[in-house]
Amino acid sequence: MIDPLLIACPHCAALNRMPAARLQDAGHCGKCKKALFTGTPIHLTGRNFSTHAERGGIPLLVDFWAPWCGPCRSMAPAFEAAAASLEPRFRLGKVNTEEESGLAARFGIRSIPTLILIHEGREIARHSGAIGSHDIQHWALANLGHSAP
Repeated sequence: MIDPLLIACPHCAALNRMPAARLQDAGHCGKCKKALFTGTPIHLTGRNFSTHAERGGIPLLVDFWAPWCGPCRSMAPAFEAAAASLEPRFRLGKVNTEEESGLAARFGIRSIPTLILIHEGREIARHSGAIGSHDIQHWALANLGHSAP
């Protein structure tokens, strides 16, 4: 029997057990009762980052960005579209490097936007520079050995 995955709630960060075969059913958080998958990137902070990156059972794709960054702003709609396509296989989140300088330093962010794919607490892949939605999806899937959408 396969162990259930731990899915961190995008609203309250509570961990919820869910069989991998039921991910497509979405589900609701046992604590706050809100949807576990919203199809939109979540706002990651120093407070909720480790729950999603280290304890969550699905890969986390993080966009490190800043409000003053033109390429970051131009990539934002593509990242939103990728979230709608990649969930529930992936959780997508955004880290504002101006607000979360500790997370930016922890990951050695030198240029933005930077995408980092994390699974089971380990960095799997990194990409710097703005890319489109299809490229985000292809890159994330390819780095976990999945076929492109």
